[in-house]
Amino acid sequence: MKQRILYTKPSITEREVSYATDAAANGWGERCYEYIDKFEAAFAAHLGVKHAIATSSCTGALHMGLAALDIGPGDEVIMADTNWIASAAPIVHLGATPVFVDVLPDSWCLDPAKVEAAITPRTKAILAVHIYGNLCDMDALLDIGARHGLPVIEDAAEAIGSVWRGNRAGAMGAFGAFSFHGTKTITTGEGGMFVTNDSALYARVLTLSNHGRARGQTKQFWPDEIGFKYKISNLQAAVGLAQVERIGELIDRKREIFYAYRDGLSGLNSISMNPEPAGSQNGFWMPTVVFAKETGITRERLQEVFAAENIDARVFFWPLSSLPSFESVESNAVAYDLPGRAINLPSYHDMNARDIERVISVIEAAGH
Repeated sequence: MKQRILYTKPSITEREVSYATDAAANGWGERCYEYIDKFEAAFAAHLGVKHAIATSSCTGALHMGLAALDIGPGDEVIMADTNWIASAAPIVHLGATPVFVDVLPDSWCLDPAKVEAAITPRTKAILAVHIYGNLCDMDALLDIGARHGLPVIEDAAEAIGSVWRGNRAGAMGAFGAFSFHGTKTITTGEGGMFVTNDSALYARVLTLSNHGRARGQTKQFWPDEIGFKYKISNLQAAVGLAQVERIGELIDRKREIFYAYRDGLSGLNSISMNPEPAGSQNGFWMPTVVFAKETGITRERLQEVFAAENIDARVFFWPLSSLPSFESVESNAVAYDLPGRAINLPSYHDMNARDIERVISVIEAAGH
């Protein structure tokens, strides 16, 4: 059998191992936050934002940020139907309602016209999720938010390395949230980051992140309110710091892999892939192929041909409104149509040219 090609795995070097070893051996007592502080500072500097709080997950970062914006029962948050459940879950946990709207057929991200049409007196925020590294139209969404007095939140879990007209993904909205899951461009195993340029919002989330204990509170073990426990560990942050110190290399490799796919598939006119509009840069976290409708190619057929070649194939996100937990919104025609003819491609750091050629061969065979 041919050697398996995984769809993702992290890039771990001696630097990550060295930092994690130091954290395990020495990162206790007075040094228990040392790597966390360095990780937060390095990530904030990379993004060009004022504040960053390392968290146990992107979901936790979103949960605290939404809570800090006082989103709760009776409120609505508009978001794309094409998404992973982690973007919607914190809204539900707070007692609010996610309002699912359709996506654009080229970027697979929020359709700004559908966002504006969905605004009601109960709308409290717009959640812009940058899918697979593709960027939402942040100019349009920020304009809608400004005109309606609504914060625009960026779920940039999949968008490390993506840049919208000079601004890094996650640095443009009221706050941004990132994931460092083991599948992501940079990883801490499990982990996330809350980022913002709003100092008041930062102070609020910082309190919520520590069980409601405000920084500067002189009473020991005195929480002023009920908060959360979404902290990252010093051990994880040590790995994260090493990854951020390599972030340029990690992003560049993602982009190299995508362009190798795109160039290798240039003769196949029946597909489209992740876009990179003028004035933007796509971090290409997950290279994705969408077959044209007229090909008749299905997700199930793609899974079969990839499995036959011992290559991991990751399916495109199901519409959230198609899941048992939510009411169906089949009028979101693009979100319901895309998953049945799309597939995510392997894109891990150590892939070699032969691996990429094997994947290309499978796609070409499926497309002919």
